[in-house]
Formats: sequence, C-alpha cells, structure tokens
Amino acid sequence: MNYKETLDFLFAQLPMYQRVGKAAYKADLATTLELDKYFQHPHKSYKTIHVGGTNGKGSVSHCIASIFQEAGYKVGLYTSPHLKDFRERIRINGQMITENAVIDFVNNHQGIIKKLQPSFFEMSVAMAFDYFRHEKVDVAIVEVGMGGRLDSTNIISPEISTITNIGMDHTAFLGDTLPKIAIEKSGIIKKDVPVIIGQSQAETSLVFENIAKERETNILFADKELAISTATFSIDEKQIFQIYRGTELAYPDLKLDLLGSYQKKNIITALCTIEQLQKGAFQISNQDIYKGLLNVVKNTGLLGRWQHLGYNPRIICDTGHNLDGMTMLVEQIKNTPHDKLHIVLGMVNDKDHSAVLNILPKNAEYYFTKASIPRSLDEQELKQMGNQIGLVGESFSNVELALKSAQKNAGSNDLIFIGGSTFIVADILEKY
Repeated sequence: MNYKETLDFLFAQLPMYQRVGKAAYKADLATTLELDKYFQHPHKSYKTIHVGGTNGKGSVSHCIASIFQEAGYKVGLYTSPHLKDFRERIRINGQMITENAVIDFVNNHQGIIKKLQPSFFEMSVAMAFDYFRHEKVDVAIVEVGMGGRLDSTNIISPEISTITNIGMDHTAFLGDTLPKIAIEKSGIIKKDVPVIIGQSQAETSLVFENIAKERETNILFADKELAISTATFSIDEKQIFQIYRGTELAYPDLKLDLLGSYQKKNIITALCTIEQLQKGAFQISNQDIYKGLLNVVKNTGLLGRWQHLGYNPRIICDTGHNLDGMTMLVEQIKNTPHDKLHIVLGMVNDKDHSAVLNILPKNAEYYFTKASIPRSLDEQELKQMGNQIGLVGESFSNVELALKSAQKNAGSNDLIFIGGSTFIVADILEKY
C-alpha cells in the first residue's frame, strides 16, 4: 500500500471520533493496554510529559516541545487532531513522521489492528509511542485526546502532568458540570508526579487539590505563581510579555510567535511546567526558554492558532470551538482593528450550539458552512439557528465557497474570521 491507501485502510477499519463522534469513543483502556503489551511498552524507553485540559493543551504542548528543542533534546510530540495531514500528530523535533514509517507500521501490524479493532486514536497513540522508541527520542510531550482518566495516552508515567484549565466540552462523555469534568481530567495525576494546573477556578481548584493529596503529589497553580502585567506587539508581529513572580520581573520582554491574546494563559502554564522540570534532570536555560517561545511555529509546525492567511482584507482562522474558546476569540476579534466583520462559521453536530452562537457578534456578516466530515452540522440548520438569534448571513455547502463569498464582499480594511470548528479550519488550510 502507498501512503494514501494506508490511510484509506485505517479510515475504513477504525472508527475515528473526529469523523463519526460517539461511535468511536471507548470508555475503558482495555484495547490500549492490549496494544501496549503487544508493542512491549515503548513509552517506558524515554521520559514523557503529559498535557491535558479543555483549552490550550495543544499550544502548551507545542511551547514546551519548542523549548526542549532549543535546549538540545530530541523531542517527540504527540497531539491531536490533525488539520492537513495525519502525520501532524506525530513529530520529532518538528518533523512529521515519514509516510514510509506510517506505511510500514500498518503493513507490519495489520494482524493486531484487525484483531483488536482499536479506535483510530488508540492506533495513533500506539504508532506514536512505537515511533518515538524506534527513533530514540530523549523526551516525548504527549497531549491528552479527550478527558484524561480513560484517554489512551494515560498509560504513561510522566515526569510531570499539566492540566491547562477546565471548560464545558465533551459533556456527553466527561460530565455536565465543571467539577465532574475536572475529575475526568485529573485522571492523569499520578502518585509522586508533580502536577501543574494552569488556571485556578472556584468550581474546580478544590477537586484538583483533593486528588493531588490522595495521590501524594505536589500541586501548583500556574496563575498563582506568574502573572503577565502587559502584553504588546512587536513590529515583526510577535507578542511581547512582561511576566512577574509577585513583584519581581521574572521574564522581561519575553517574545512569543503565537498571536492569540488567549496565549497569555498558555504561556504561564508552559513556563511553570518548564520551571518544575528544571528542578529535575533536564538542563534548560533561560536562553532556551526565550528562543523556544520565539520560534514555536518554526520549531514545531503548529497550525490554526489565530493564524493569518491573508491581508487586505485580513483573513484569520482559529481552531477554538467550545464556549470558553470562542469567548476568548470574540474578545480577540473585538480588539483587532477592522471596518466590517465577516465570519465564516461551521460547527459539529454534537456541541452546545446555542451557547456558542449567543456570544457571537451580531454586527457581522455570516457565511454558514460545514466541514467535510460526517459529524458536521448541516449548514442550512446552522443558518436557521443563527438567524433566530440575529446572526445574519447565507449558507454555503463548503468552506472554500464560503470564504470566496466573504472575500468578494469584504473591503480591504475588513476582517474575515474562519472558525467554529477545528475541521472548518482543517478544510481551509487544505487550500493554503
């Protein structure tokens, strides 16, 4: 099989949550443990760092990986979902796993894949862990897929566990309150493994403190350790932060190449994680931190975070999709200079649509559309929902048509925002 045929085989054989939703979800680790046994526990061959949470875990994972790269380590990075190419999920020092490695993995292990019928995610995790061992990485940054307790990545024994924040997402699987979701996310907290919580929240902090106490480990809330007093933009379109520890300026003029204002929370979380790791066996200097955060996109290939696709009019896409993520994006849109606002919007069919739609600006022209996956909400249905609450616009059968219409209608000083779903962004990035 060639690479395309290999992916077609995997898509046909294995249920993929991103495509089909609940049918792909498994509420236990039985298959993951069977795969791990078959591959002889590859994740035990290198050190790992586990990153979970509702929003920001992808950005934090990439920031940590970039810093480790600058410190001279050979760094594996496992994230999900992918946007343009499956291989984005599995990287070493920013380089995607090779097509041949994917082909060989599937060819060599078709028997166990057919026997166990893992989910697409379970298979991806097994592939990543095996590839990292084969390539002899020093450390792997492993992003949780969904939740934590029952996530396929939760078989590792990491050096540190990091949980960015807790928001309302995947409520059908993780629970319908923030404390219930926090319990699931805290499943990655392990005995004697320090844990960093990015954001202290009234509804969840006590949950984390109690579980850390039960598991006899140290817990630290990043936003109680570090704070950003000011954030500005440089002429080369980087964010510049002044980061304080109490009254002390801990990180003066720290530059980040990720542009979303919401990255302020993520950068604090990443820095606290690195500071804890510096106390252990890892040799990471302040220079490594500064260079790593300046070159996240260059070093790791991160896509879809307040990513600029064009100017005159300005075109921006972002993968934020749940209520917390979209709330931060709406604020960022307000603070981005523009004349008229155009929003290319699509959603998946198993989200809380009304909560997100109700926070979106009503002074925008909407282009309702859908992504090219079975989980996509029909664009006509989305348009009807939007129209009922005052979001005015037309519907389009795919993202490309929606963007073309927006570009046709937009003036040179307008802003076109593309989002609402990771898969809307994935579809448009196929064209860029």
